Amino acid sequence: MARNAPALARRVGGATRMAELLRPAIDAERVRENLRQVREEIAAAAARAGRDPGAVQVLAATKYVALADMPALACAGVELVGENRAQDLLAKVAAHGELFTWDFIGALQSRKVRLVVAHVRLIHSVASESVLRELARHRAQARPGLEVLIEVNVAGEAGKEGVAPEQLDAFIEGCPVPVAGLMTMPPPVRDPEDSRRWFAALRELAAARGLEQLSMGTTQDYLVAVEEGATIVRIGTRLYT
Repeated sequence: MARNAPALARRVGGATRMAELLRPAIDAERVRENLRQVREEIAAAAARAGRDPGAVQVLAATKYVALADMPALACAGVELVGENRAQDLLAKVAAHGELFTWDFIGALQSRKVRLVVAHVRLIHSVASESVLRELARHRAQARPGLEVLIEVNVAGEAGKEGVAPEQLDAFIEGCPVPVAGLMTMPPPVRDPEDSRRWFAALRELAAARGLEQLSMGTTQDYLVAVEEGATIVRIGTRLYT
């Protein structure tokens, strides 16, 4: 019996690993409960700021959600999703396009613009002149009503994507599709409160230009973002774990 123990352990271990691989990666009920909690937390944050919680959209970031798991999000009540990669967007829209409203939230390369514009209502990450040129070039293929958000490097971080605040007006003027608002990713911080000044700065930039949409705040800092005026928060791991 002892001689067979290692083989038995390998078989049991292999069966366990196989069960883990076959187990759905997304638990719809867990996502439903997490989404409920997120919305409650957003309502409380909006109330602290004197805002209407209905003005804040929860976008589920699906970069690490497998194509086969997308229907579980719909079952959980997720309506708006954001994809980071053009190829993943195409595959997921082809399989499950009718289940969600789709946004593109990843860094957008100019050569990928033609792949994205036909499928999304909003691109969150427009930040280069080359992307503006490609938007103009492929405007006829765009989904009706397509709008964009300009990504702003509010903290002035070297080497980071985003338009400098002082260049924002000229960039907006050169955009060939409607600009709905602004987006930012603040510098990484341990304390969400440290992001507040950057969210406030983005809100001020948008208000000065009459722009209504503010995509800011992720899992670690979305409540501070809501207090500072976010209209779209991009939530990933908070929904899934």
